[in-house]
Amino acid sequence: MSSAGKEALRLRVVHLIEDGASPEVLAKTLDINPRTIYTWLAKYHYGGDDALKTRPKPGRPPKLDGRQLSRLASMIREKNPLQLKFPFALWTLEMVRELMRREFGVSLSAVSVGRILHRLGLTPQRPLRRAIEQDPVLVERWRNTDFPAIQREAKACNALILFGDEAGIRSDYHRGTTWGKQGRTPIVPRTGARFSVNMLSAVSAQGDLRFMVHEGTATAATFCDFLGRVVTGMERPIFLIVDGHRIHRAKKVQRLVAQLDGKLKLFFLPAYSPQLNPDEWVWNNVKQRVAKTFITSREQLIASARSVLHSLQRTPAKIIGFFRDPDCHYAFA
Repeated sequence: MSSAGKEALRLRVVHLIEDGASPEVLAKTLDINPRTIYTWLAKYHYGGDDALKTRPKPGRPPKLDGRQLSRLASMIREKNPLQLKFPFALWTLEMVRELMRREFGVSLSAVSVGRILHRLGLTPQRPLRRAIEQDPVLVERWRNTDFPAIQREAKACNALILFGDEAGIRSDYHRGTTWGKQGRTPIVPRTGARFSVNMLSAVSAQGDLRFMVHEGTATAATFCDFLGRVVTGMERPIFLIVDGHRIHRAKKVQRLVAQLDGKLKLFFLPAYSPQLNPDEWVWNNVKQRVAKTFITSREQLIASARSVLHSLQRTPAKIIGFFRDPDCHYAFA
């Protein structure tokens, strides 16, 4: 490649990252060593486009080179601050500044750190919570051993694998942000009465969604009712994966499964591992969309929840998308 071509490639790659592209993805797509891309990012950060030209203008050398930027990105992506002996669990700008001081002996302003993180393809995000009781060994065994075994068994008997869950939503639940005048917090209207509904659902990687909306606390009897609906009309066996809640393991449920004579088989996720269940995304969608509605009665709450669930049921591509979540991709097939 000519010098002009190499220069154009450097500029194109950096500008794509500026627009939100991932350095790691670009490295694979263009068959470029990731360390090379991080070197370009370091030069661009301190010298702009001129620093990437074939004969860049002289100036102060970068405080972090490509190797250091690559290492910084890896540490932030793959570890939380607690693993690196920091006192907090979130990567804030100040925490990253301290990491750079400690690891590389470099001191930068928060603004400069923010720019570097942006150019590394990193953005501030709301973290998913992980229960401290979760056993990472069991999680890995589920991903690499248990679930593949379930898949093989399902294939042998032409069974449909579903992931199930239950959740509740209250009429006074509001989530998200709303625009308003600076310094004046917007008021969200709601009725003084509070009521809730509970929901059960199950999804497959092929885009299937089965659900049931009910009032009151979920019990073994409620779960049995839902299981009956799941198998109704199905010509193939159902393998349903749920968490280890006591109602899922109740004797009443075990008797029903036995009576169904092979039409249904239950499997259980590792304890405290909801991130492994794609069905969690069903409830995220329901809660987010219902929360934007002004609810005045229990009937309206039930109708709103059912409306969202029916909408999801009509869009199997969206259900399939739940399985593309990084934590659920193991179940995508």
